[in-house]
Amino acid sequence: MKLIRKLNDFPDSLKGGALSIGNFDGVHRGHANLIGELKKFADDQNSAAVIFTFDPHPVRILRPNHAPPPLTWTNRKADLLAELGIDAVVAYPTDPQLLKLNYRDFFYQIIVDTIGAQAMVEGPNFFFGHQRQGTVASLSTLCNDSGIRLKIVEPLTESEELISSSRIRELVRQGDVNMAAAMLTQPYRIRGMVTHGSARGATIGFPTANLDAIDTLIPAQGVYAGRAFINGRKHWAAVHVGPNPTFGENGAKVEAHILDYENSIYGQPIEVDFIQKVRDIRQFNSPQELIEQLGYDVKQIRHIARQTKLKTN
Repeated sequence: MKLIRKLNDFPDSLKGGALSIGNFDGVHRGHANLIGELKKFADDQNSAAVIFTFDPHPVRILRPNHAPPPLTWTNRKADLLAELGIDAVVAYPTDPQLLKLNYRDFFYQIIVDTIGAQAMVEGPNFFFGHQRQGTVASLSTLCNDSGIRLKIVEPLTESEELISSSRIRELVRQGDVNMAAAMLTQPYRIRGMVTHGSARGATIGFPTANLDAIDTLIPAQGVYAGRAFINGRKHWAAVHVGPNPTFGENGAKVEAHILDYENSIYGQPIEVDFIQKVRDIRQFNSPQELIEQLGYDVKQIRHIARQTKLKTN
């Protein structure tokens, strides 16, 4: 899969393909369904399946105070799209020049002249061009005039509600990572840099990696069964999100106690999947009571790990 940051780098070998434009935040099952239709077009005409997305989301430039925290970073999004069979992802650097293009200029300059799309697939709520003036009806007319095949794919539902990035974002905010994972194509993941913390975890037998510089939505406070990815290898972990009231610490933080791992990872980037919430954050009467609870948490997480392995084998 090719990740393209500049349109003047768009290779001729990818022109004439099937195209879908959108933010694809989180890459959920609704996106996967749309991509399935995109792949059908691409296979039918023996061409590339191409995604055009934006980096950052246009709302972060137009209305920064109203921009929701993202569910994925660009490279993660590209990896998830590649797993669905996408050949190329254009992560266009959103700038004022792009946002000023009216929908006709956007269509002809980018879709026709640069990408040379021969087919397109979009959802029914697709908008494009300056102030989102281009609609599905506009796109249909332009595609028809340009000889581009177009298919509009209806969104998927889960528990009688639409699967959407907004709904998944709310589930993550609530700590319901199980339901979020049911809508995503992969478990919800964050990334961060391991920094020095108070080192209190090590003194009570549960050393933790403190994550900083997290650039996506952080789940609700709680303790989670998670999987940490270090140097490409997967390790189960107990992930703590929030303060540590037992020791009078009120500052929210994200830290991971990585099971059966003793090497130092200070200063390294790691990624963490959230698999299941284990419990809420609470204040314990003593450090010993906390230690006993942490031991129980680890037992629960090992059980979840065994059950997860059985399901995936």
